[in-house]
Amino acid sequence: MAIPVQVTFDCADPSRVAEFWGDLLGYIAPPPPEGDSWEEFLEKAGVPREEWNRADAREDPEGKGPRLFFQRVPEDKTVKNRVHLDVTVAPGLKGDERRRKLDSEAERAISLGAREIARREDLGSDWIVMQDPEGNEFCLQ
Repeated sequence: MAIPVQVTFDCADPSRVAEFWGDLLGYIAPPPPEGDSWEEFLEKAGVPREEWNRADAREDPEGKGPRLFFQRVPEDKTVKNRVHLDVTVAPGLKGDERRRKLDSEAERAISLGAREIARREDLGSDWIVMQDPEGNEFCLQ
């Protein structure tokens, strides 16, 4: 039996980072427990406005990928992540075709707020190391 997994990101601005990852992966915000919007739900629940960006989430609309949860923390990111996401954007592609696809997806990620860190090649494959808007590393492969 498969056990569901949620990937949690510590960050300063959960909504911004959630929006980035949602746009990058095609993930969506989960619906609020009740009401027409999250804002209405939070207001009815009595959550002060300054706490509305305390957490956010994105989900695979097909329900296949892990849920991504973003929580506000007070400290800044200081070192490289020990765990990161590999975003497979060029499955089965090789050579120039793969590099063109990786370049195209890197440009798209940058337009969403990512930053390119390095390009790597090992064991006959290449990938691009990126950072999300708050510096969390991920790879385009």
